[in-house]
Amino acid sequence: MDLRQARERRVRTGGIELCVAELGDPEAATIVLVHGYPDSKEVWSEVAARLADRWHVVLYDVRGHGGSSAPQPLRGGFTLEKLTDDFLAVVDAVSPDRPVHLVGHDWGSVQSWEFATVDRTRGRIASFTSMSGPCLDHFGHWIKGRIKQPTARRTLQLLGQGAKSWYVYLLHTPVLPERAWRGPLGRRWPAILSRMENVPRGDYPTPSLSRDAAHGAWLYRDNIRSRLARPRPAPYAHVPVQLITPTGDSFLSPALYDELDRWVPELVRHVLPAKHWVPRTQPDRIAAWVDEFAAATEKRAGAGPIEG
Repeated sequence: MDLRQARERRVRTGGIELCVAELGDPEAATIVLVHGYPDSKEVWSEVAARLADRWHVVLYDVRGHGGSSAPQPLRGGFTLEKLTDDFLAVVDAVSPDRPVHLVGHDWGSVQSWEFATVDRTRGRIASFTSMSGPCLDHFGHWIKGRIKQPTARRTLQLLGQGAKSWYVYLLHTPVLPERAWRGPLGRRWPAILSRMENVPRGDYPTPSLSRDAAHGAWLYRDNIRSRLARPRPAPYAHVPVQLITPTGDSFLSPALYDELDRWVPELVRHVLPAKHWVPRTQPDRIAAWVDEFAAATEKRAGAGPIEG
C-alpha cells in the first residue's frame, strides 16, 4: 500500500515536527504503529492497510526519520524521555479522548516499552504489542542476573546475545556509521533486505533511508549504555502486553524474553518462524494478531472514554 493515500498532519513537540499519517475511521479505536531502525513509518504500510477497515490506524515518523524533522543538536536529542514526549504529543492529537493500542517493531518496540512502563502514560495506552525490541531496563536486569548468578545455560545465553549485538558496538563508533549509511551501505540496503530477509520491494525502504539511518544511530548512543548499566528498578508495564517473537531474528535471542512474565500484568506470547522484518514479510499474520489482541482488550474494557 502507498501511504500517500493516507491523511497526513504535522504534530509539533519539543522544537521538532512529526509527520503523522492516518488511515481508517477517526471515530474508531486507534492503533498506533511505531517503526524501528533504520526504518520510517512505511515499514508498516502493509500491516496498516490490513487494519484500516476496522481501526483508526496511525503511523508516525520518529524524530529525525522520514518526514519528521531532526533535533538540533543530534546528541541528546533521541533519549527515551524525549521519544515519550513525542508519543504523547501524537496520541493527544489523534486520540485525545480514548487510549490507543500501541504496536512497536525493533526500536519502535524498545521505545514503546518505555511508553508502557512510565507513569505519565497511564490511561493513554490500552494495550501494547511488542516485536523484535526488548525493554532496555528488562534487558539490563537480564544481563545483571546472568552475571551475578551464572550457570552454563545462562552464560551461553549471554554470549549468544552479545554476538547478535555486534552492530550495536559499531553504531557507537563516531562518524563511521553515518559515512557508511550515506555511502555504500545506504545504496545497497534494499538489496540486502531482499536477499537476507526476503523483504519484497515496493514503497519501502524510502529514499530518506540514508539520512534516517545516520540520524537514528543516536537512538543507540543516547540510551543503550546508560540504561543497560543502570536499569530502572521497577519497570513494570501498566497495560496488557502481546509479545511476537520471530524465531529466526538475527539480532535478538528469544531467551531475552524468558523472564518477561515478572514485568507485565498480562502476557500473550506468539512465536513466528520468520526473520527480523516481520512487518514486511508477515503482514497478514502480524495484522491478524494485532487485530485480535486489540479487539479482546477493547471488549474487556468496554471501550469507554478516558476519565478526567
